[in-house]
Amino acid sequence: MIPQMAEGGENLREHLASKYGTTLEGSIKARARLTEMGAALGFTFNYADDMRMYNTFRAHQLIDWAAEQGKGHEMKQALFSAFFTRRENVSDIQVLADAAAGIGLNRADALDMLQSQDRANHVRQKEQFWISRGVQGVPAMVFGKRHLVTGAQGEENYARILLHLRDDRAA
Repeated sequence: MIPQMAEGGENLREHLASKYGTTLEGSIKARARLTEMGAALGFTFNYADDMRMYNTFRAHQLIDWAAEQGKGHEMKQALFSAFFTRRENVSDIQVLADAAAGIGLNRADALDMLQSQDRANHVRQKEQFWISRGVQGVPAMVFGKRHLVTGAQGEENYARILLHLRDDRAA
């Protein structure tokens, strides 16, 4: 789901506490777990107490645009790094245009697309599609167009899920 909040963002820890009832201790443990899982995969989570949660609607428009050019996955990865590693404001169109340029897309075209809001309706339709199917947050993985798995599961759980789905399919 695309978070809706003020452009300046709210404190990430406060956002999670409000949305999910996360305690300070739970937040610290979750961040440590994600940091460890990320490191095992070669990704750096750079959490801080003053991290902000931003409205990602523009970022989703950029991902949609990049996907049409065969670079959707690369765009997601670039934005993930911008937010979690460099703690950049992923609602800022300059940050987004830089991310597009960083994966080889035309920065000026990215800015034009973001300023025009041409993709807003399409992205809202996609958002409603997933909400109607039970997706309320990220991460959310859908396997075989039928099985929704939410939350950061870790490699072992995803491997178990994939093996289970494979065995079900073979039966």
